[in-house]
Amino acid sequence: MAISFRTTLLVSLLALIFGFAGAAAWSLSGLADDRTRAYMMENPEILEEMVTALQTKQARERLADVGTEAYTPFPGAVMGNPDGSKVLVEFTDYNCGYCEASLPDVTRLIAEDPDLKVVLREMPQFDGSEAASRMALAAAMQGKYSEFHAAMFRMGPANAQTAEQVAQSIGMDVDRAKRDAVSNAITAELERNASLAQALGFTGTPGWLAGDIPINGYVGFDQMKEALDRAGPAIGG
Repeated sequence: MAISFRTTLLVSLLALIFGFAGAAAWSLSGLADDRTRAYMMENPEILEEMVTALQTKQARERLADVGTEAYTPFPGAVMGNPDGSKVLVEFTDYNCGYCEASLPDVTRLIAEDPDLKVVLREMPQFDGSEAASRMALAAAMQGKYSEFHAAMFRMGPANAQTAEQVAQSIGMDVDRAKRDAVSNAITAELERNASLAQALGFTGTPGWLAGDIPINGYVGFDQMKEALDRAGPAIGG
């Protein structure tokens, strides 16, 4: 049976903790001494904690390689305090149910922390999502990103037709928005976001940067607030 990546991590970490020499060369059977077996049986929770810590460390290293680009918003694609020193970045898709579920959490975080800046990175993955993401960035160019973002999730399934309906409902200049939506600037932003997500190891939406802490997937208000409270500053911030 093939040894999983997660098992390999556990083997390496246990080897480091117990001071085994030549950690990379240890097999699973090499860890099966009485001391290791007893420790694992008495403290099973530490295995998950160790793997999580290592994955967080690796994610932070990837983030350092990306630098400040992930925190630099498309002009206007920001919620909360645009000058805030505490930064939350979200990679989002309008047809992602978990992104929709996260919106009340993000709204609450903003309401409770006037120093919070939320940078939205449009990352369309599902059918119909790209048209909505393009219209959202066009809304940002008209200073209406937050309105569009919330209204698009309320509207329901995202596609070109519903995106235009939302644009009309919030008073956007729709003709201008249609032109902007297909502009090189917006195309470049979507390509940039896909590249950043790949570099950060995000395989889907939502993906988050809570300061210097990368987070994959939906985690809810409490975990997001905890991450922001213990996070270091945004890279380069």
